Amino acid sequence: MAERDLLGYGGEWPEIVWPNGARLAVSLVVNFEEGAEEQAGDGDAHSERIGEVISVVDPGRRDRGQEQIFAYGLRAGLWRTADALERAALPATIFFCGRAAERSPRLARMLVERGHEAACHGWRWRPHADYDDGAREAADLDRASAAIEAATGERPLGFFCRGAESAWTRRLLAERGYLYTANGFDDDLPYRDAGTGLLVIPYALDTNDMKFFHPNGFVRAVEMVDYVRDALDVLEAEAARGHARLLNIGFHLRIIGRPGRFKAFQAILDELTRRRDRLWIARRIDIARAFARAVPC
Repeated sequence: MAERDLLGYGGEWPEIVWPNGARLAVSLVVNFEEGAEEQAGDGDAHSERIGEVISVVDPGRRDRGQEQIFAYGLRAGLWRTADALERAALPATIFFCGRAAERSPRLARMLVERGHEAACHGWRWRPHADYDDGAREAADLDRASAAIEAATGERPLGFFCRGAESAWTRRLLAERGYLYTANGFDDDLPYRDAGTGLLVIPYALDTNDMKFFHPNGFVRAVEMVDYVRDALDVLEAEAARGHARLLNIGFHLRIIGRPGRFKAFQAILDELTRRRDRLWIARRIDIARAFARAVPC
């Protein structure tokens, strides 16, 4: 039976007040994956199947339609998303796949120059749990980190991979000086990995636009907006009772960048702006550093 931590803080959460005096921190994440997904046209055994519709192209054949669905994220969706963040003066963390940053360095650098954090999303958009040994994973992690730094001018200190980490991921990150991993879906507050001391800044897949691409998820933009509002209401009430919390809201350029869904992005930014004096809206690297100061090893 695998060893699992099902207790966490056990209802005794650390006393944290975020740097601006709020008890609820909000992390906005934008995923920059386009060009790093599996595509037969790039030499992969098959193309990514999850998109606006499930791909019907046979494995091994080039799926130009799926390539174009991904390309929309950078050709159109990025500009809507980046400009809306700038108008709202809200900071985000960008989860960059290394190969995506290498293919579109001008776009990657533009986002960081606008004040957003460059975090590592692996070399490819794939689960790190798929790696059979630590050496191959380490090589891809180094390749991704170097590509992101070359493209953006910023060395990533945060990490998140699609799906799940391998048995070696956190050790490899700690050895390379990473400050945090976001591959944790199990808490509303950061915590330290017991084995490595690495900070875990939990992420979330419910307040996430990927649910537009899943049958049990959002259909209309308002559904995501309402869901995020409900999450804010619950966590703000807990914060008012003295419990520090973190809310993660995740977006993808090819998903939220489409006109019919972009309305959700804009409405969520408007809602955060309306509540701004009660929240700390921050990049994940800043959340990690604030937590490390508040809850030292």
